[in-house]
Amino acid sequence: LALLGLLGASAAPRGRGAEWLGRIRGGVIGSGSEAGCKTKFIVVTGGVISGIGKGITASSVGVLCKMMGLRPTAVKIDPYLNCDAGTMSPFEHGEVFVLDDGGETDLDLGNYERFLGVQLRNVSNLTTGKVYQTVIEAERRGDYLGKTVQVVPHITEEIVRCILDVAKSPVDGGKAPPDVCIIELGGTLGDIESMPFVEALRQLQLRVGWKNVAFMHVSLVPKVGSGPTSEQKSKPTQHGIKSMRSLGLSPDFIMCRSSEPLQSSTQRKLSMFCDVPEQQVVSVHDVSNLYRVPILLAQQGVARLLAERLRLAGAEPTEAVAGADELANPLLRKGAGVLDFWQQIGDKVDAIREAHASGGRPVQPGSGVPLGTEVTIAMVAKYADGMDAYHSVVKALEHAAISEGVHLEIAWIDAEALSEDGDAAASSKAWDALKAADGVLVPGGFGQRGWEGKIRACGFARHGAVPFLGICLGFQAAVTDFMRDPSGGNNPRANSQEFEEENGAANVSEEDRSVIYMPEITPGQMGGTMRCGGREALLERGSLARRLYNNAPAVIERHRHRYEVNPLIIEGLRERGLKFSGVDTTKTRMEVLEVDSHPYFIGTQFHPEYKSRPETPAPVFVGLLRAAAQRAAPRASCTERDIFFSLLRR
Repeated sequence: LALLGLLGASAAPRGRGAEWLGRIRGGVIGSGSEAGCKTKFIVVTGGVISGIGKGITASSVGVLCKMMGLRPTAVKIDPYLNCDAGTMSPFEHGEVFVLDDGGETDLDLGNYERFLGVQLRNVSNLTTGKVYQTVIEAERRGDYLGKTVQVVPHITEEIVRCILDVAKSPVDGGKAPPDVCIIELGGTLGDIESMPFVEALRQLQLRVGWKNVAFMHVSLVPKVGSGPTSEQKSKPTQHGIKSMRSLGLSPDFIMCRSSEPLQSSTQRKLSMFCDVPEQQVVSVHDVSNLYRVPILLAQQGVARLLAERLRLAGAEPTEAVAGADELANPLLRKGAGVLDFWQQIGDKVDAIREAHASGGRPVQPGSGVPLGTEVTIAMVAKYADGMDAYHSVVKALEHAAISEGVHLEIAWIDAEALSEDGDAAASSKAWDALKAADGVLVPGGFGQRGWEGKIRACGFARHGAVPFLGICLGFQAAVTDFMRDPSGGNNPRANSQEFEEENGAANVSEEDRSVIYMPEITPGQMGGTMRCGGREALLERGSLARRLYNNAPAVIERHRHRYEVNPLIIEGLRERGLKFSGVDTTKTRMEVLEVDSHPYFIGTQFHPEYKSRPETPAPVFVGLLRAAAQRAAPRASCTERDIFFSLLRR
């Protein structure tokens, strides 16, 4: 291109070369004007192995952008053929994260929302299936005017169009478009299914300009050996970068994942052999807690270097700061309070852990519960072996535990083991764990396996005055338990319509159905048919739910279900003590239940975990941890006293 520019004065180019040179001279290619978008882009890729931490790295980079006073948004690219994550197995893919607009997406979008404090849209999760479906539908309509539809340019152009659409759409509640769009390419760079996306990202940089796109490559730096002879190996990363360059992409930053800080010799070697400036070879080693990752990156000057690389306004090169205390850089103070918040929450998490480990627990003002008090929550779940299946629930519990200053322990209990026909040994172990817990949580799920065990867990918590939270299917299990109970509905035949066919039930009366299909749902069709997204729930005056939500008369929470409480049984259950304190705007669909005579017994048809944030934990989770901590504190102090007198007697 430089040669063509030099020759341009003496030899006018012709044909296609003339067109391209004219566009370059006119500032169209590489200036961002073709895209009509002023947003900067940060692309995060991964190499060596999958599951290396690209999502947390991308989210942490977004936090750095907020520290710099920028408005970030995010895109997650998943190269699988599914149109969305809605029909994928939680065992294989983890949880389905639901957005306000009803999009069923990858769990990484939950990380983005929790870290960045934004409300993403369905288009923020880009899959191969979604892209191909759009292009094929356009071809069927004749939009391509008879042209041969190909991966390049039609599929790649659709990918770029989707990314630019996200980059122009506000996600922070305001009207201004984002300043930075963070793109995470799922999987490992070089996978055959991700090739169209790699080519599209190369084209994106060409369209919006090199100065507007930065590439971060996350790679594993393994440590071989132990003791003084151990060595960090750079060769896997070197090969990963070589593969990346062969695909047309070149990294600006290498984010080195390792168990220990990156050695200076390894950093120099990677810089030399990968042709990346040494200060842009970043150590992303294990830290004491997740909330310290953005601070770790800031301490190494990633924010400053990104600002210089992307030519951000007001972020001129600051060589004087480099090598000094990067956290003192005024650039990180443009986002009011962001840096301070992440420092404080990281410190608090460490303080809770240290107080729990040392036993020296100062009493917290307000709650009266000692800092670091251990609180055990029994998670009665169908997918008890897969924590990713309940990723947002776990994060919401963590947020609430941090807020309350307690040390969280989760006892994972297989719901199937609590049923009457479960294995005797497994059942005994499960019941022992349930009885030892300070609180019980029954999360959402699908399918009959574990259903009866969840119902029994609800009954145990209600009769035993154990703090309880039921979410979605857990809410429906609590209704079914109360309907079966002799002191409640006194109907042992009560069950959900969802499981009638699996049980072979025939001639079931409507009054025996605790839970029914929603009228707008089409039975038998799975993908994209549920009641999803943010919906308003009206809260009863004076109820526990309303107090938890700071006396708000209504809340908007996210849903994901196709069944609801049977309207025919509601009045009968209310008369027997089950209080439905939250309803939808039509006042016919039950959203929240509670039991007044119980220390803390609440269930929600919606999923409060999807909107939980470190700075604003979900209220019903805070209530659960607070009630469980009050139950755990006397038990903990009694245990310590018993140990003291036991030692004294010895």
